[in-house]
Amino acid sequence: MTKIEMKNPIVELDGDEMTRILWKMIKDELLHPFLALNTEYYDLGLPNRDATDDQVTVQAAEAIKVHRVGVKCATITPNLQRMEEYQLKQMWKSPNATIRAALDGTVFRAPIMLSKVSPVVSCWKKPIVIARHAYGDIYKATEHRVTTPGKAELVFTDENGVEIRKTIFDFKGPGVLQGMHNRDDSIQSFARSCFEYALDTKQDVWFSCKDTISKDYDQTFKLLFQDIFEKEYKAKMDAAGLTYRYALIDDVAAKVIRSEGGMIWACKNYDGDVMSDLVAAAFGSLPMMTSVLVSPDGNFEYEAAHGTITDHYRRHQAGERISSNPLATIFAWTGALRKRGELDGNDALVSFANTLESCSLETFEEGIVSEDIALLYAPSDVQEVPDNLGLLRAIRSRLEAALSA
Repeated sequence: MTKIEMKNPIVELDGDEMTRILWKMIKDELLHPFLALNTEYYDLGLPNRDATDDQVTVQAAEAIKVHRVGVKCATITPNLQRMEEYQLKQMWKSPNATIRAALDGTVFRAPIMLSKVSPVVSCWKKPIVIARHAYGDIYKATEHRVTTPGKAELVFTDENGVEIRKTIFDFKGPGVLQGMHNRDDSIQSFARSCFEYALDTKQDVWFSCKDTISKDYDQTFKLLFQDIFEKEYKAKMDAAGLTYRYALIDDVAAKVIRSEGGMIWACKNYDGDVMSDLVAAAFGSLPMMTSVLVSPDGNFEYEAAHGTITDHYRRHQAGERISSNPLATIFAWTGALRKRGELDGNDALVSFANTLESCSLETFEEGIVSEDIALLYAPSDVQEVPDNLGLLRAIRSRLEAALSA
C-alpha cells in the first residue's frame, strides 16, 4: 500500500506515563503503516521538561505558531508529590497552560458518543461542547503561603507610577494567597471563537460565570461577551436561527442537566476544566472526550481531554495486562491530520483521518472495547476486551480493509 504523503509537518508533543506508551503504539500500528508521517517532534515528558527548564514547552508552542497544527499527548502537571517522585528542580507549571497562554485560544471539548453507551443524564441526546477559555485564571496565578500574621494587599502601579492599593485580608495567623489575571483582548478573542464555532457547527451558545460574586473579574467576561455578540454576531446568529444566552454558572449547570444537549457551553478556564470532565463522565467515560485549542490567528492544537492514566501506568510497571481506552488520543491525531490536510489541500490525508475515526468507532460498536467501556456496555454487547496492543490491532485490521476497498 502506497503511503500518503504529507507536505507540511504537524508539531508533535510527546507526553507522560501510560499515554506516552499508547502514543507510540498508535503511531506504530495506525499511522506509520499508512502515512509518510511528517512531524516536528518535541518531548514534553516531565524529565525532559525538567532537563530543559521547561523551555521545550515554550519551543513547542512557538513551533505550533509556525506550522499552525499541533497534536499533544497528555502530560503531568507536577505537585509536591510528583516533584519528589521525579526529583525535579521545581514544580513546573502546567504545560497546557503555557501553550494556551502562548496561542491565546479557546479549547473546544466534545464527547465521543457510542450507541451502546447511554448518558448518565437520560435526557441528553446530543453532544454538549464545552468551550473553555484558554488563558489566565488560576493557571497563570501567583501564589504565596502566609506563615506569619500580616496584611495582604492588591497593588497595581500604572505606567505613570500611580499606585492603587486594596486590602485583601489582615492575617492573624497562617494562610494562603492567590492572585490571578485576565486580559480584555483575550476575553474578546474567546467570545469571537465561541460565536464563530457556533455558526460553523449550528449550535446555540450558553455562557456562564459568577458576576454576582466577582463583580469586576467575572462581570468583565459577561460585558465583553455581550458587547461582541451585539456588535458582531447577533445578526449572523439570528439569520442562522441560533441564540446566545448568559446566566450564572450554577443556573446554567442546572439547565444543562435538564436539557437534551446540543449546545456550546462557554466557560472560564477553570470552570471549563471541571465541567468538561463532568460532561465526559456523564456521557460515558473521561477517555471519550476530544479537545482542540483554536487560536484567533488560525492555529490548532489537538489533544485528548484526559490525563496520563497514572493508575494504568502503575499497573503496567508491575507487569499487569493493561486495557486503556485509546479513542480520545486517536481522535487527537485524526483531528490534527484532518486539519493539516484541509490547510494543505491534501484530500487523501483528510480521507484517511475520517476513515481511521470511523474504523475506531466501528471496532467499539462491534463490542471489541477497552475495559472502561466494557463496564458501561450490557454484557451481551461485549465480544472482547483485549489489551492495548490487541485493541489497536483490531482497529488496524478494519482500517486496512477500509483503505483497500
